[in-house]
Amino acid sequence: MKPGHKKPNVKAHARLGEIRVLEAGVPVVIGSGVAGLTAALGLDECLVLTRTGREEGASRLAQGGVAAAIGEEDSPRLHAEDTMTVSGGLGERPVADLVTAAAPERIEWLLELGAQFDRGPDGILALGREAGHRRHRIVHAEGDATGAELVRILQRAASRRRGIRIREYATALDLIRCSSRAAGVLALTGEGELLAVLAPAVVIATGGLGFLYARTTDPPEVMGDGLALAGRAGVTIADPEFVQFHPTALRSRLDPMPLITEALRGAGAALVDREGNRFMAAEHPDGELAPRDIVARAIWRRLATGGEVFLDATGIESAFPGRFPTVFAAAAAAGFDPRRDLLPVSPVAHFHMGGVLVDADGRASLSGLYACGEAAATGLHGANRLASNSLLEGLVFGARVALAIKQDCPRPPSGPLEFPAEALEAADRKPQAAIRALRETMWEKVGVVRDGPGLRAALARFDELEEELAGDVRGRTLLFVARCVTASALRRCESRGGHFRSDYPEPRPEWATHTLLQPEPVPAIRLKRRDLKRGE
Repeated sequence: MKPGHKKPNVKAHARLGEIRVLEAGVPVVIGSGVAGLTAALGLDECLVLTRTGREEGASRLAQGGVAAAIGEEDSPRLHAEDTMTVSGGLGERPVADLVTAAAPERIEWLLELGAQFDRGPDGILALGREAGHRRHRIVHAEGDATGAELVRILQRAASRRRGIRIREYATALDLIRCSSRAAGVLALTGEGELLAVLAPAVVIATGGLGFLYARTTDPPEVMGDGLALAGRAGVTIADPEFVQFHPTALRSRLDPMPLITEALRGAGAALVDREGNRFMAAEHPDGELAPRDIVARAIWRRLATGGEVFLDATGIESAFPGRFPTVFAAAAAAGFDPRRDLLPVSPVAHFHMGGVLVDADGRASLSGLYACGEAAATGLHGANRLASNSLLEGLVFGARVALAIKQDCPRPPSGPLEFPAEALEAADRKPQAAIRALRETMWEKVGVVRDGPGLRAALARFDELEEELAGDVRGRTLLFVARCVTASALRRCESRGGHFRSDYPEPRPEWATHTLLQPEPVPAIRLKRRDLKRGE
């Protein structure tokens, strides 16, 4: 933590005069994960706001690698085809083509920055295989620590750029608008101060929404705040119902649950029931390497009827601790040795295919607003994500967003500023019981398997929790995002990709289209600069 930067202590801010204005003069990037840092490096001059410290965040937890067609028998075309195959018919082929075509260059860029990827005895990059891929094309670092390696080198590169400033423990509360365009962000600093950061462009790179669920691999800061920021400003949101549940987390009471990387199954680990019988061959021709939604539902059904599911990795070579150190350490902490013990597993909320709707250059529907990474709906994933395409998407679209901003040359805002009234009234009420109830409701009613009665019950439960949640900074974000996901899941009367309804178990042709939400902007208060305190 930087000197003078404390973790937020959110207080009520009823007086408008408490807002301090900071004229950034450069684009502001919200989020310091792989997508945000890639965008920052492409911009060269920007202000990065992150609600955590530099050593926190979800990107560093990514165990999967970066998918790239760099093998001799591989090609971007095959990579794009695999991406489309698992997308449930909603993947956008032009987007898949541009992302997979850019993948080899992104790997070269990372190597130039100093990334230490795993290599074979011949010195050539080692390529793994994961579910849905027909080729070995997954580049890893330290076996299962790819996210941490990417964040390390991107942070190091950013720290060497004089034009990139990173402000830790700054929570983005709402977008500021000016003349029907994004003009900056209202943030809560670590000192508990409201800061109006005015900027010519805003980039949302806040990650996903996994913490919305009681069982997830994501840390508490991954709660869909980028989607909420955009939605409260009236920005178009796409496909919020499509949540990917990773099939294998270490079943425990930990929150978040430790992820057990899919690369283990790619290396030969098997899923077995309580009697030690493998069951995935009867579920899909690809067995343990079937698409994630199929594997997750197969495990879910067994757990829902009182059974147990385990990952048997005992057949993997004795070099397990060196090849998969993150999984090995998590298992050891829970009292398991994966070289000898079966690992109990459960599906968990892991990735969001939906998000802020953007074009092929990351532009959102509000002028001056851009989004990249998991917070954005680019069209790459459709209804279901191909394994290890997430870090790749952040790397490709982070660079494309930076280029788009340079091409657009947006001007700093001028004129009256519009601040959402909700942000000026939110307090730190710490409604922990209500937040737990929301997360449990999402897991039980809007999880791996859904149905109409359960989704309607979830919406009713959110109405009951509104009074406790709506006045809290964290609670109002979770409530907004939960309603977006649930209402869209109720509307989509079919099963497709990560969205499965037991009352509509098959895909339907009339639903082979994206869900688009156009939220009403929240009421705003118009202020002039002279109404605000001067900046830092």
